[in-house]
Amino acid sequence: MKITKIETFRPLAHPSSLWVEVHDDKGNVGLGESFFSQTVIEEYIHTIAAPLIFASANINPESLNFALTPYVGYQGGGIEVRSLGALDVAVWDLWGKSINATMADSLGGKLQDSVKIYNTCAGSSYMKKTSSQNSKNWGVAESKEKGYEDLQAFFNTPAKLARELYDSGIEGMKIWPFDPAAEKSFGNSISQKEIEAGVKIISAIRDEVGMDMDLMIEFHALWNRPTAKRIIDAITPYQPFWIEDPLRPDAVDALAKLRSEISVPIATGETAIGRRQILPLLEKGAVDYLTIDISWTGGLTESRKIASLADLFAVPVAPHDCSGPVALATSTHFSLSQRNGFLQETARAFVNTWYKDFVDGIPKIENGRIYISDASGHGITLQSWVRSSDEVIVRTSKAK
Repeated sequence: MKITKIETFRPLAHPSSLWVEVHDDKGNVGLGESFFSQTVIEEYIHTIAAPLIFASANINPESLNFALTPYVGYQGGGIEVRSLGALDVAVWDLWGKSINATMADSLGGKLQDSVKIYNTCAGSSYMKKTSSQNSKNWGVAESKEKGYEDLQAFFNTPAKLARELYDSGIEGMKIWPFDPAAEKSFGNSISQKEIEAGVKIISAIRDEVGMDMDLMIEFHALWNRPTAKRIIDAITPYQPFWIEDPLRPDAVDALAKLRSEISVPIATGETAIGRRQILPLLEKGAVDYLTIDISWTGGLTESRKIASLADLFAVPVAPHDCSGPVALATSTHFSLSQRNGFLQETARAFVNTWYKDFVDGIPKIENGRIYISDASGHGITLQSWVRSSDEVIVRTSKAK
């Protein structure tokens, strides 16, 4: 495919989001997406990536990855890798449209028609403004105006929220009741009173819906190992489905040590970038469920190799999504086409509010499962108003 034009769309009202379109010489358009650091990623795409892409007579996902792998900046989730992730997904989408195939078919074909979801209990404005993982960026006040303030609900009315989710067909929910304590102590300690406050939330959910609800407890990698273990020991009787990111994923030995000390499975991977960061986690037995973020890890091209690698260790993959509608659709196609894809993260507060504000083609969610459409590519398209609004910064680069 010959790429002739690249456009980016950065909404001022949602500064964590950026969409990128790639156009080929046949009139096809592919859509990618990134989340966080958008002004810098936008600049990188237009000044560094675009000339390299335009210089190639034939771009496909593998050749794109080769062209955009820099001498420095290829390790970790920096600007180079996240820009590549957005462009890689866009090229996979473009490729699907050029051959009239769904993204799942382009990846080898569906192994199942739908995949189970769980609900991350955020609000509609969660992490909207910056990339900082703290309560000041939870957007609770703004989310309350739009509805679906699941974050405030799990802190204040957890039983009611669990019942509402379960009755809607959703049998998995993720919460982070210990984060405020981590902010106070920089993750170095937690009081018994703070542990009991978090346990009270978990207990209320179990009392309401029992073990029929898979309960994921998110730690956001905010803790040191002894304190993480202390919290996990306190919640183990409630049988969490997993503990997510109890420590940073680059603390491989510490994670492996923690895993050997607890009976609850560990999920990690959304901020572990590429096969070279994932492999040590697998080799050390530090991860039970791999939660890769497809865009942050460099795109589908790298993600499918990670899934294959994880399968060698019998580790299932449950892709991350709290970052945008393209991420959700792409992750769903990915999960349906991978042997070890078994679960998809969703945030109903996003799907039912700002996702629908910007795009069309969001995958159908019904009775706790998510389905892809028959549309070519991933099926997501930007709404027409995005291209002409004064509230969206549009930049265009064209091949000469």
